[in-house]
Amino acid sequence: MESKNNNLVLGFVVLAVFLISGVKSWTGEIHGRVVCDVCADSSIGPEDHVLEGAEVAVLCITKSGEVVNYQAFTNSKGIYTVAETMPEGERWDACLGRPISSFHDHCNHLGDGSTGIKFTYNHPSGHFHAIRPFVYRPSTAPTYCI
Repeated sequence: MESKNNNLVLGFVVLAVFLISGVKSWTGEIHGRVVCDVCADSSIGPEDHVLEGAEVAVLCITKSGEVVNYQAFTNSKGIYTVAETMPEGERWDACLGRPISSFHDHCNHLGDGSTGIKFTYNHPSGHFHAIRPFVYRPSTAPTYCI
């Protein structure tokens, strides 16, 4: 019982020090989509579909110079999200998002212009940055596309 009380007191002390120190937290979020361009025509149309389970990497440099690497997978809507809360002085400064792989046998060739996207992250806490879609294509387009 005494150790539980000691842990509780220690927890309150740590919380008080954090609150008194005035360290502001900051939360950033990056999200995007991964799509299969079935006809390989560089435009999203009704024949195209999202890719669930596609792997994406996001590399960010913080204001303090630290490099952080995130890995994400797309959900059933083809959307991936990377988010983190950190001290304001260590927030993201610049990032690079890039596709890693598509686990879909029929659509696993990276489309033109989908090798990576560099961007400056200058959003206030709680706001997000959306990356344009990463596009994969089949090795050969179906005959109905021709």
